[in-house]
Amino acid sequence: MSTTSSTASTSSTATTTGTAFPLFFEQTPSETARADAEREAILADPGFGKHFTDHMVQIDWTLDAGWHDARVVPYGPLQLDPAASVLHYGQEIFEGMKAYRHADGSVWTFRPDRNAARLQRSARRLALPELPTEDFVESVRQLVRADLGWVPTAAEQSLYLRPFMIANESFLGVRAAQRVGYYVIASPAGAYFTGGVAPVSIWLSTQYSRAGKGGTGAAKCGGNYAASLLPQAEAASHGCAQVLFLDSEEGRYLEELGGMNIVLVYKDGRLVTPDSESILEGITRDSILELARDRGLTVEKRRVELSEWVDGVASGEITEVFACGTAAVITPIGRLMGEGLDVGDIDAPAGELTMSLRQELTDIQYGRVPDRHGWLTRLDA
Repeated sequence: MSTTSSTASTSSTATTTGTAFPLFFEQTPSETARADAEREAILADPGFGKHFTDHMVQIDWTLDAGWHDARVVPYGPLQLDPAASVLHYGQEIFEGMKAYRHADGSVWTFRPDRNAARLQRSARRLALPELPTEDFVESVRQLVRADLGWVPTAAEQSLYLRPFMIANESFLGVRAAQRVGYYVIASPAGAYFTGGVAPVSIWLSTQYSRAGKGGTGAAKCGGNYAASLLPQAEAASHGCAQVLFLDSEEGRYLEELGGMNIVLVYKDGRLVTPDSESILEGITRDSILELARDRGLTVEKRRVELSEWVDGVASGEITEVFACGTAAVITPIGRLMGEGLDVGDIDAPAGELTMSLRQELTDIQYGRVPDRHGWLTRLDA
């Protein structure tokens, strides 16, 4: 069964008045933790987001007291008032990251400081309190230590970690909540591509926009994902795996997919990725671009017109296109479809550079090569 450390861990945080105090994580082991055999049966075929570990983390925040009452508790339903602000005005944010089991049995996560910084940016945009980086990382570490047995050992599998923050004050006035809850849950994740990495088709949405200028596009909040569900269903109806959004002002410039960034690869080795204030800054994308720079390749973050992609593929200037994100790492894009648009060849093999960068990044994450950038943080010790 899962076990929980009996020693409380501390980190440093601050109240809204700026007074620092230690944040202790109280431990309450689950009395209904799954037996080893049941857990192993789940890990044999975990899927994605279908099963959850035995514990979760919870930290409370109030305007007067700041962050307090950090604890590891048994996984279970939240007690939420029907008038809780999150249910009416969507004041919430979240993150997505993974814990990886290395060959020696140790468990690591990838660039958690970047997840912490992004959660803080999202919090500022959604008028939520910022959780200090040290406390964010410690919250993840505490949960993984409590549920170490849930970190898969099979190739390409991981423990998906979902930190999130919700406004749980009970009131119907439209203002920033003065009571907030922060949580971390975990779910074992199987290999994203079970039959090998293969190119996908994506659908160009011309009717819908993911986010607008001055909106919440750069924040990782639920509303952005909810707004993508209808166009995602449209994409699926055309046999496409994902939907591509253009900018909301002119409908000319590439933004991102429903939950992934996009990168174009040119025959001269350049990697070009869209830049916009309404795009979520992807940690996976940033890491891939850094690895490309290490190889001496040119990286460009700039506005990219749809026509540049279409014309580039037709002329042979663009040789590969891929999407990237935490779940799939890198997904080759073989075909772009839309109303009156059909670009690329879904039957073409995944690009050489695409696959090489994917291999290099996953080798770092799983500890198969040295971590020369210092991106890994150990969680089990």
